[in-house]
Amino acid sequence: MFWESELPLAIAHRGSRLLWPENTMTAFQGAIDLGVRFVETDLHRTSDGVLVCFHDDALHRTTDGIGPVRAHSWSELQERDAGFWFAPHQGFPERGKGITIPSLEAAMEAFPDVGFVLDLKEAGFEHDLATFLKRHGWEDRVIVGSFSDRRLRAFRKASEHRVATSAGPGESLAIFAASRRGRPLKTRARALQFPEEFLFRNLADRSLIEAAESINRQVHVWTVNDPGTMSALLDTGVHGIITDRPDVLVDLINTRGTREP
Repeated sequence: MFWESELPLAIAHRGSRLLWPENTMTAFQGAIDLGVRFVETDLHRTSDGVLVCFHDDALHRTTDGIGPVRAHSWSELQERDAGFWFAPHQGFPERGKGITIPSLEAAMEAFPDVGFVLDLKEAGFEHDLATFLKRHGWEDRVIVGSFSDRRLRAFRKASEHRVATSAGPGESLAIFAASRRGRPLKTRARALQFPEEFLFRNLADRSLIEAAESINRQVHVWTVNDPGTMSALLDTGVHGIITDRPDVLVDLINTRGTREP
């Protein structure tokens, strides 16, 4: 499987949204140029059925458009400026540079040596995604996740469990509780992706990681931008970190060397 590579994994959140306009080819390319081989992106579907890399339900936060993504056709979305509101310091340096919303197909074709973490942002296209991945032969290049357990169940069924998935929120809580009680973990997820902190508690500790490794699963933590926290998580033995600052994480991993088995 694509994800069974040298650990730890540096995973660029939305293609590194603090460095470049999020979920764009510019961001994906920038992260890859830093040495990242894994990118996280979000999925919506256009009114005419194209899967696109976009986080929000609506266009206004990151583009010069308005309204829901699903209410627009693919050609309409291509007229929007995806760098319009990107302001890392002062001004809007990416406005008018032709940065557009990419389709998932374009992104995966452009970067064939990159793995993708795909976050399903709405229900209704789980079967379309499964069919898309199978048609292109990309089933082993992705981990599909969602903040909805129902969406994940629907996708797993549609893909006939051939595609790696992460654990949904309810599943993650059950896994965490089982690890605390010393019970065997039972999950169809290939990766357990936890927030850095939940209710002021660090979730990805050694007991969770050891429990995951006992059933050949990985633990990824999101979204981590502080170098000290990154280092502490790597000390704990996490298998991957999702970050808006892949430049910082890649430098840290290179300095430390590969993860000890």
